[in-house]
Amino acid sequence: MPYLGSEDAVRELRRALSNPNVQSDQLRYRNTVLKAIRAMSQGVDVSDLFSEMVKACATVDIVQKKLVYVFLCSYATLNPELSLLVINTLRKDCQDPNPMVRSLALRNMTNLRLPSLVEYVEQPLAAGLRDRAACVRRVAVLGWAKLHNLQPDAEIDAAVVNELYGLLRDPDPVVMVNCLRALEEILKKEGGVAINKPITHHLLNRLKESDVWGQCEVLRILQRYHPQSEDELFDILSLLDASLVSPHPPVMAATLGLFLGLCSGLPAVSLAALERVRGPLLAACGSTSRETRFTALCHIQLLLRSLPGLMGAHYKRFFCGYAEPAYIKQRKMQVLVELVNDENVAMLLDELKGYCTDVNPETAQAAISAIAVVQTMCDLVWVCPQCSDTVCSALEGCEEMLQDSQGRQALLWLLAAYGERVSSAPYTLEGFIDRVRSEASLGVKMELLTTTMRLFLCRPSETQDMLGRLLHYCIEEEMDMCVRDQALLYYRLLHCGIEETHKVLHGQRSDPSLGVLIGRPAEPINQWAYSFNTLEPLRQAGVETEPASRGSPEHVTFDPKPNTDLSDTLNCSQIEKVNLGE
Repeated sequence: MPYLGSEDAVRELRRALSNPNVQSDQLRYRNTVLKAIRAMSQGVDVSDLFSEMVKACATVDIVQKKLVYVFLCSYATLNPELSLLVINTLRKDCQDPNPMVRSLALRNMTNLRLPSLVEYVEQPLAAGLRDRAACVRRVAVLGWAKLHNLQPDAEIDAAVVNELYGLLRDPDPVVMVNCLRALEEILKKEGGVAINKPITHHLLNRLKESDVWGQCEVLRILQRYHPQSEDELFDILSLLDASLVSPHPPVMAATLGLFLGLCSGLPAVSLAALERVRGPLLAACGSTSRETRFTALCHIQLLLRSLPGLMGAHYKRFFCGYAEPAYIKQRKMQVLVELVNDENVAMLLDELKGYCTDVNPETAQAAISAIAVVQTMCDLVWVCPQCSDTVCSALEGCEEMLQDSQGRQALLWLLAAYGERVSSAPYTLEGFIDRVRSEASLGVKMELLTTTMRLFLCRPSETQDMLGRLLHYCIEEEMDMCVRDQALLYYRLLHCGIEETHKVLHGQRSDPSLGVLIGRPAEPINQWAYSFNTLEPLRQAGVETEPASRGSPEHVTFDPKPNTDLSDTLNCSQIEKVNLGE
């Protein structure tokens, strides 16, 4: 919506721009143009000043030219006929002795984006490709790509394409990279720029001359090239070796992506490349940019799939900082789980214990951290029973921080497995049972049944009453059939006697003599190399959790004794008659 009084402001600006006294004073003229641009940026419709601004373009003041070009490019589509007047001035500026003026004119000539003006733009662009100034050639090369986007169905002269290929050997590295980008856009239907052996080696030899994003562009395009021999392959790898440890994370990632593509048939070389990038990746994890840290962590997870011990000696670099956002903490803890071994398990568990009791002002952040910590400890206890003492000591008071169903399920699983060693386990369970009517998660209810049954077997006097209340609710009031059926199973199991109940609920545990399980088995690099240095690792799901009912008896087949007299239906009085203390 135009500002109040905008019509008066536009009329005042028109009078000032048309005033000969203002036009004769270069500083006043520039300030008046600046006022028009300022009004445009504030939402005022100043398109009526188009003809006056066209006249203001004819000046030797470069600052004023830039301001006028901003205006003209913004309103050219609204005044296509008057834009023809601009072309004459722009074509004249393309022949100016000052290369800055020539490049400015070429850039804005293509920024007008009017199909009716294409025929007037082609000749200056063709001349710009052969200009002696590098800044003009840079603009001219990209101008052809803009022209192609303006008329994508029109065929561009083959001579122009050949000239762009020739400019790949331009002494200016920016011109070289711009040619790659322009050819990629123009030849998109043909598969992009054609990469052969001479072009590949030329680009690699000049790689260091380009800036960071230029190097990334070159490395991305070179992924389409396939060496013709093993000797050529190793020559290319030698040229890439320095970029593999570049201090710039984008260059390092692009180089490793190219490395993995070239060495798809040489797994030993690929693994050596992963070892080389360990330092730059660790440096990226300490970047001041949160986005860079998160991206580095996601890609480290990819590398650990094929080289689990890559970061083992540097696990402390993945400890969470107090002020770090939740998504970085979550990723760091996922990496820590992958780095667990016999030597660092105690320290890792101590660190995770600190996260459980950490006072964080953001509730969501604390909840996510607690979920990840408890689930991680759950996994560690399952595969590493000798670590259970450390884990059990961390469970005291942990339930107060859990605000997610997965975290509550993980805590209940731990209490079921090691409840006899956690002094507050019955009180924790009683809180869950008191709130069972308001519990929305089916998984939490089923895990609560299992945990209460298992804790009853080792601490009957403390849990007898609460087990009766829980079974009564689940059988008589619970609407979900899965929960009701599991409660009936446990009730009938108790009729079979404590020994049979113990056999079912306390199956064989993992062997304490086993060492710590270190992540998943190593995968071939080819399984994930295609997604390296893309957005795919960032799109993957957050925390990969194990089933919360891991080891729960609902997965155990139980055949009751023959001739056992079990009631088909239960009521409250029957439950009260069950001797839970037997």
